[in-house]
Amino acid sequence: MSEQKSIHTIHSEEIRDHNAHIIKPPNFSWPSISGYFGSRIPKLFVPKEELDNYTWSDIYNPFSCLKELTWRQWNFFFLGFWAWTWDAFDFFTVSLNVTNIAKSLDCSVKEISWGITLVLMLRTVGAVIFGLIGDTRGRKWPYIINLGLLSVIQIGTGFVQTYKQFLAVRALFGIAMGGLFGICAAEALSDTPRKTRGILSGIFQEGYAFGYLLAVVFQRAIADTTSWRNVFFFSAGVGAIFMTWRFFCPETDSFLRQKKRFEESAASRKSKVAEFKSQGRKALKQYWLIIIYCVLMMAGFNFSSHGSQDLYPTMLTAQYGFDHNRSTVANVAANLGACLGGVVVAHLSTFIGRRLAILGATIIAGALIYPWAFIPNAGSAFGLQFGVQGAWGVVPIHLSELSPPQFRSFVTGVSYQLGNLCSSASSTIEATIGERFPIKGAGPGVYDYGKTMAIFMGCVCAYQIIIILLGPENRGADLGIERDDVLDEYSFHDDDEEFERKKSSEDSIDILKPELIHTEKGSRVADSV
Repeated sequence: MSEQKSIHTIHSEEIRDHNAHIIKPPNFSWPSISGYFGSRIPKLFVPKEELDNYTWSDIYNPFSCLKELTWRQWNFFFLGFWAWTWDAFDFFTVSLNVTNIAKSLDCSVKEISWGITLVLMLRTVGAVIFGLIGDTRGRKWPYIINLGLLSVIQIGTGFVQTYKQFLAVRALFGIAMGGLFGICAAEALSDTPRKTRGILSGIFQEGYAFGYLLAVVFQRAIADTTSWRNVFFFSAGVGAIFMTWRFFCPETDSFLRQKKRFEESAASRKSKVAEFKSQGRKALKQYWLIIIYCVLMMAGFNFSSHGSQDLYPTMLTAQYGFDHNRSTVANVAANLGACLGGVVVAHLSTFIGRRLAILGATIIAGALIYPWAFIPNAGSAFGLQFGVQGAWGVVPIHLSELSPPQFRSFVTGVSYQLGNLCSSASSTIEATIGERFPIKGAGPGVYDYGKTMAIFMGCVCAYQIIIILLGPENRGADLGIERDDVLDEYSFHDDDEEFERKKSSEDSIDILKPELIHTEKGSRVADSV
């Protein structure tokens, strides 16, 4: 009997925890506003009673929790990770060849940097198109189509002969690239156990840094020894591997449950269009303010990323005279720091909170701006990117927990890419302002990019600290379609281990098995931090 009571007590706590993560429409009454802002600093810190659920081994060994993943979950994680990695590789092939492309097309560095800006500006279009398709039709085909388009466009970039052709193919590249982040994040994280999401978020996000690292290596091996065009041809072929891999895999369990729920609701309404509109109105009513916040947050993140990366190779070679070998070492060190930072900080976010982890990493980045910009070497590059990409490592799971579950690919992708749109002129701004600071005696066309990038990054870090400090957090929220179901009545059956529950609204909900709301008996409380 005591065991029976214990089981019921555990699940009542789980249900209260589940309901606490439901996003409610914003309330603009003065008590609500003052209460929210008054709680921003206290809620940075995880309560001690929650931390007591973890052992020191959980904290110090970031990989111990990964044994909970099944082979199916690993498969979907790596599908998302590798596509996102190669997406970054394709993007950075231009950043690493700005000078080479400028010489080949008889243009200035500033003009070629507009190709980077154009990609960032048009990524939102791809996020809208493929995000909606991914949330309503499945993530498999948007994934395959995106990678296919990227491969074709990379081949086209390798054949360009004029500046106008270069801008045209990069514009198309931006649309294709924009659809991948939301799709890949959903593939990688949707089915993963709660305890593993922090570190997996960091590993997934640092696919971006790993893609940059691979681009640096193949830049040295291919472009620096033959032609910059060959590295674009090489990048186009690898995407076919991931396309084939994805073709033979089904949809994630999370999406299959979402699809089933949608089809059942659409059947009761006798219209899929009506059901889609109903879900859209409901999600917008609950999440509209959080969506705006996500865009503002992602603007800061993208400014920090592109402001510290896009012109960094140009700064090393044009301003400080680094040869290919020294530049390669510095860029490799930067991306090793990014990979380590992303994994470590994202893992710690499970225990110290998403916002506090981001703030800590941003402060580290801000403290290292001076040596990174004025004493460039492998150490300063490693340290700054540890901070910048350490904060970024928390982004996939932080965005996923804040986004409406039925439109997660769309909202995470569009928030990310609208942030990219806001930051799209980062490299062009830095290049333009840098031209106002020519280095005396260094010859024509040599500018003090270090000074410009230091001022730029200082402003970005200050903005990011403010926006994260004032923002919300939904750490530990379920990622499935069941997340916004209000649970208020339940019973536990020993024979089938199912929860019977009703929603406290007009909509009826089918019986959920425990795993659908991550309430495995005896494990949820320990995972709820």
